[in-house]
Amino acid sequence: MRYGATILDATGHRLNADEKALFRETRPFGFILFARNIDTPDQVRALCDDFREAAGHDAVITIDQEGGRVQRLRAPTWREWLPPMEFVQAAGENAAEAMYMRFRLIAHELYALGIDSNCAPMVDVPGPDTHEFLYNRCYGLDAGQIARMGQAANDGMLAGGVLPVIKHIPGHGRATADSHFELPHVAAPRDELMRVDFEPFKALRDTPMGMTAHVVYDAIDNAPATLSQPMMHVIREDIGFDNLIMTDDISMKALSGDLGTLSSDALAAGCDVILHCNGTLAERAQVAEAAGEMSEASQRRARRALSYRQTPDDIDIAALDAQLAGLMGGGERV
Repeated sequence: MRYGATILDATGHRLNADEKALFRETRPFGFILFARNIDTPDQVRALCDDFREAAGHDAVITIDQEGGRVQRLRAPTWREWLPPMEFVQAAGENAAEAMYMRFRLIAHELYALGIDSNCAPMVDVPGPDTHEFLYNRCYGLDAGQIARMGQAANDGMLAGGVLPVIKHIPGHGRATADSHFELPHVAAPRDELMRVDFEPFKALRDTPMGMTAHVVYDAIDNAPATLSQPMMHVIREDIGFDNLIMTDDISMKALSGDLGTLSSDALAAGCDVILHCNGTLAERAQVAEAAGEMSEASQRRARRALSYRQTPDDIDIAALDAQLAGLMGGGERV
């Protein structure tokens, strides 16, 4: 089957007839869940079934479950987590082991609902002027440490049957603007970007999927990475990431232009899949039409990403939860 080159979302707790018809026609590669789609475990499982039945294949279903401010599954039904920066600092010398456990527990919760992907790890390297929307979502202050934390997160999710999505490739950390609302520019020279910002992505280049940064790197191109052939060359060749690349949400205000043109331009630049969130049915249809089916190269990357799927390892979740609490000094995760 040729997948549609999209990852789309839903309006509510179950698909309506128009959404089912659109997904049946366009066969999205995957879907993404938001807080508005979450009520009870049974409801989430039913929605995941809806997605896959409508798409006509075992579609990837992803979510933003970083922990901290960015997590769609929340208490009292699901675990709450410290923001990543605070979690790593609290774990101290045990940070890598704790990060593995954190994401193994997150994977357990996701997999039980039929969600088989997570938009994490986020391995952006922060600086002194990093925008507050990003800063405490980071895994530390040093590129090497962030790469180690990211690898631990990857390992925990994969062990739990969940496909990681590394973000925001090739690095959002220097941005002083929130790309949800405006287009950030980064003025650092190329060699410094390669040495610092891009390094964790290079270290984690075998992650099954990646999500682009809507950021302009002035030393390399005047277009944001999502829409830039030179930047995609850097990602593919210099960083060495040849797995599936999805855009960050194509409707974010960092990008200007109509959704159809933006989708076409992102694919032409070298992205494999268009992520579109929080739009109307008509906007979803516009993106799906512009994106069309995946190219042959993107199909190969999609199959490679899906090959990372595995049955979760056999582990005592209650014991792991207790072990993590002990590792964190018995403190709360919240």
